[in-house]
Amino acid sequence: MRLSYSYALEAKALSVFYGDNKAVDEVSYGFKRNKVTAIIGPSGCVKSTLMRAMNRMHDFVPEVKIEGSLWYESEDIYDQRANPVLVRKKIGMVFQKPNPFPKSIAKNIVWGPKINRMSKNYKELIESSLKRAALWDEVKHRLEESALSLSGGQQQRLCIARSIAMDPDIILMDEPCSALDPKSTASIEELILTLREKYTILIVTHNMQQARRISDEVLFMYEGRLVESGDTEQMFENPRIGQTHDYIRGKFG
Repeated sequence: MRLSYSYALEAKALSVFYGDNKAVDEVSYGFKRNKVTAIIGPSGCVKSTLMRAMNRMHDFVPEVKIEGSLWYESEDIYDQRANPVLVRKKIGMVFQKPNPFPKSIAKNIVWGPKINRMSKNYKELIESSLKRAALWDEVKHRLEESALSLSGGQQQRLCIARSIAMDPDIILMDEPCSALDPKSTASIEELILTLREKYTILIVTHNMQQARRISDEVLFMYEGRLVESGDTEQMFENPRIGQTHDYIRGKFG
């Protein structure tokens, strides 16, 4: 049963350490439901590090330590009682480079649900997930072909469909268009705008035009800190802080 909570995800003084180095410095922010939030900032400002903390991807890196809290459905996902497998089921992630499994298109969709023993009509799941990812019409007669035979843009949409198949609430996207051509990028952007009707989406991007086109809110990160946040129009037209203004106008980074 879904619990009532004011944000889809809320960071409270969230810090990420690599050994003794504090990479993310006490970030606090509430991500609104069914919105696209873009996280921007120059290279090396740990945008991806912050995003990977949001579904406990850092659990696989021994030297990483997390401080603060990250709340989903009124539960801190870093509480020792939280189940990281369930966290990653409800908070999915799409990476910078398309990474389909070297299996058929159909098996890419059902792999996660099957190993998690989700009770599903898998035929319907394949179709519905691919339709939500705007890929069904292109691959419906090729479901047993290798996912690696798809184009780069199709592979990325397949990875989004694979995430959707796990029935998430939140989808994290770490520069999902950086390895794609302009036509494929436009397809992914259009897809993101459609998906926000059902999902909360967080996207890391270096592309300021992309952030402006697809996001509802923007976070500006610099040297591990959250410098400024706000709705997209305000952040691009009238940022309150000089660093934000300079970065958006291309004066550094």
